[in-house]
Amino acid sequence: MRFDFTDPATYAAAFAGGGPLFLLRPPALGDARRDILPAVDAAVAAGVRRVAFLSVQGAEQNPAVPHHAIERHLEGLAAAGVASALLRAAFFMQNLSTVHAADIRDLGEILVPAGGGRTAFVDAADVGEAAARLLLAPAAPGPAAAVGYELTGREALTYDEVAAVLTRVLGRPVAYRHPGALRFYRHMRRRGFARGYVGVMVALYTTARLGLAGHLSPELEALLGRAPTDLETFARREAGAWR
Repeated sequence: MRFDFTDPATYAAAFAGGGPLFLLRPPALGDARRDILPAVDAAVAAGVRRVAFLSVQGAEQNPAVPHHAIERHLEGLAAAGVASALLRAAFFMQNLSTVHAADIRDLGEILVPAGGGRTAFVDAADVGEAAARLLLAPAAPGPAAAVGYELTGREALTYDEVAAVLTRVLGRPVAYRHPGALRFYRHMRRRGFARGYVGVMVALYTTARLGLAGHLSPELEALLGRAPTDLETFARREAGAWR
């Protein structure tokens, strides 16, 4: 059925009957309080008592990203009996094969304002599997709570190292460029991305540039019961995106 975060007329049918909810903020919606939280409240009013929210690594300490406000809101809903899994995912490998694919494919460049900082990467497919496991698991005993899970792979790489992986997999040079935030913003706007979307990307890459995006966690491996996907395995699987 049709659902639109920005159209409250679509809420009732979408949330009828409650049930578990996987919550993902559309990248184009940068104002969480205006665009996301009314839908969350409507879901709770309809009986939803279990939520898995796709957040980002470090959101609990970074008010600059909209995920922070959503996490705080879900934490407040625990008193109403809503149990939330806050999936603080590291940087998706898929950003390389989607948002930045054209630069890699056409220019042989990774152009992001992350400086020399390390980034903990994760395969979105692994995060999706973890979300499903949490939503389908038996309810935990005791009062409802919002529990954070830091979901990373086993590697924290610089973008020079990412470029080396892509060079090896694709058999042609891929270089990492070090643009400033303003140059990156202008470049992505020329690519056609919305202002709010690019603004969130700048905030996330700034955490990497400041050395705050490289922390690794064993929690994803524990949830999956196996090793998370590494970047080279992902790149070989998705190599068609850059050819």
